[in-house]
Amino acid sequence: MHALRIGLLLLLLADSSAAEQTLLSIHTVQPPVIDGVADDPVWSETTPIKTRDAVAGIDIALHACHDAENIYLLAVFPDATENRLHKPLHWNPQMELYGMGPEREDTIVLKWAISPRKTDLSLKAASSYKADIWYWKSVRTDPVGFADDKFQLYSENKTIKSLPIISKTGSRFYLLRRGDSGKSAYRNKMPVDYTGDVIDAFEISQPDGSRADIRAKGQWQAGVWRVEFTRKLNTGNGDDIAFRPGEDYRFGVSRYEIAGRVPDPSLEIPLFGSGEVGEPLLLRFAD
Repeated sequence: MHALRIGLLLLLLADSSAAEQTLLSIHTVQPPVIDGVADDPVWSETTPIKTRDAVAGIDIALHACHDAENIYLLAVFPDATENRLHKPLHWNPQMELYGMGPEREDTIVLKWAISPRKTDLSLKAASSYKADIWYWKSVRTDPVGFADDKFQLYSENKTIKSLPIISKTGSRFYLLRRGDSGKSAYRNKMPVDYTGDVIDAFEISQPDGSRADIRAKGQWQAGVWRVEFTRKLNTGNGDDIAFRPGEDYRFGVSRYEIAGRVPDPSLEIPLFGSGEVGEPLLLRFAD
């Protein structure tokens, strides 16, 4: 028992001393246009960092800049194919009804620690946390130029619809994901009659409220996604992280949705839903 406690302590100390890459946000008076093209002059003035997504097996390059009111981020990552379908409905002529298809959209997630303390944002963390989630989705949010604004609770307290997770120390935690207040950019379709062999599963519209805080747009070209984000430094909403230049902010990035699921080989993107943040990162504001 004594040896086990020492081993756990060493593990925690190792985690707490892990080096954090720092993404420097430079001040600009000519902010980028959020169109996914990423050819704005300011991006060439930033110093990007590269972070490894171990689940996806890729490196993601991140750039950042800000002005007096907003922060702007650019994520660049490789992807052999552009996926612009998500759970489309396939018609079954024998059963005369629609069923969900295996196609899944391309996504990227930025996960921010809503806490001044040093926070392990992984799904194996040894302590509770709350995180602000910026979730760009190529089908459900990109058409109207947004990322989905959500929050994630990782807690020892079980709640309705929370997912049980065993931490790296063997303790049981519960993962709960919720959208911010307001209307999302999409809602499910519920077709009954035949309107085509394969149809979209979602109706897309403009989000509102706190759910509409993050504008984002992605473009795929020649095997590379470029996704640009922007948000007010301080939205005034209690479910969002508030940025104050002069302070550092811990975050992580994931190529896939962070939902605590296991890989599903029946899907077009088998790792969809099994995303996880990689190395710990810091955002720092330059004067």
